[in-house]
Amino acid sequence: MSRNAKSRAAAIALAAGIAALLAGCSDIYFDRRESLSFQSGDAVASNIAVHAIDPWPRAAANRNLESNGERMQRAAERYRTNKVTPLANNSTSSVQYAPILAPVSGPAGSASQ
Repeated sequence: MSRNAKSRAAAIALAAGIAALLAGCSDIYFDRRESLSFQSGDAVASNIAVHAIDPWPRAAANRNLESNGERMQRAAERYRTNKVTPLANNSTSSVQYAPILAPVSGPAGSASQ
């Protein structure tokens, strides 16, 4: 063997030895051991969440909402030209309430009869 081949073989052997030593630092063994790991969580709560029934009604998933395009176009045009129709009533009730006035009392100590 020539000197160049010997140095190449020594470099390969040195690299293989370093790789073998560094392989001992791997934590793959610790990830696959048969004990509790830091990643273990609350399996019972996880299973309950997985098997929970969806609380939303089936109709909530419908994204095809019906709309009137012509009406929306007219509303957008009124908004753009600042000709928005004012609301007819600004209260939530159609009942008209009269303000309650407190009775006027006379001077203190006077009897009103």
